[in-house]
Amino acid sequence: MNATNIKLIAFYLPQFHPISENDEWWGKGFTEWTNVKKAKPLFPGHYQPRLPSDLGFYDLRSPETREAQAKLAKEYGIYGFCYWHYWFSGKRLLERPFCEVLKSGKPDFPFCLSWANQDWLTGLHSGKVLIKQTYSGRDDDEKHFYVLLEAFTDRRYITVDEKPLLIIYKPKALPNPLRTLDLWRNLACRSGLKGLYIIGVLEDELSVTWDPKKYGFDAATVFNHIAKAEVGLKKIV
Repeated sequence: MNATNIKLIAFYLPQFHPISENDEWWGKGFTEWTNVKKAKPLFPGHYQPRLPSDLGFYDLRSPETREAQAKLAKEYGIYGFCYWHYWFSGKRLLERPFCEVLKSGKPDFPFCLSWANQDWLTGLHSGKVLIKQTYSGRDDDEKHFYVLLEAFTDRRYITVDEKPLLIIYKPKALPNPLRTLDLWRNLACRSGLKGLYIIGVLEDELSVTWDPKKYGFDAATVFNHIAKAEVGLKKIV
């Protein structure tokens, strides 16, 4: 691939606005800013907390904020946003910012979706399950697809080979990935699309040994912090 063909897409966390579930679990008015402000330096020279500059402690319910984010991203070479999408067998969380982007047509900036298909816990790696990710079978897969379809057909949606790009955070967690992804691709074609281009995230291993095509994915990606860890290990070895 020529470097000029590479497009930078930034993952976009929508938890910078309050929701009733977070009010119940963490306290009234909780957003990701609550955690940002609590961060403490862990070693000399560790820059924490990382407080916001240009946009301040923004609220993603504000369309002006979302417009300003897209403007900044474009100025610094970001091609589009990948919004985290939360679906728990029909229940959605943190969907308001993206739904407003979809319905308003603004900002006029490319985007795609990544299904964050993990449990929500009270701790990063362990703790009480706040809401469990369950997989309810074909009917739920079909309902999920039709919720996504409105986004897939938006003119701003990012495509690969004219197919809407969808990322799945925990590809190995899908109980039957071939069935689910084949169903989604078939529904996409029946809906007038040319299919889907589906990527799985490798976030739990350093060596890229997992074959995405074996499980119905078109490709795999690796989170930046994993890539850095791999580089560090190679230097040590």
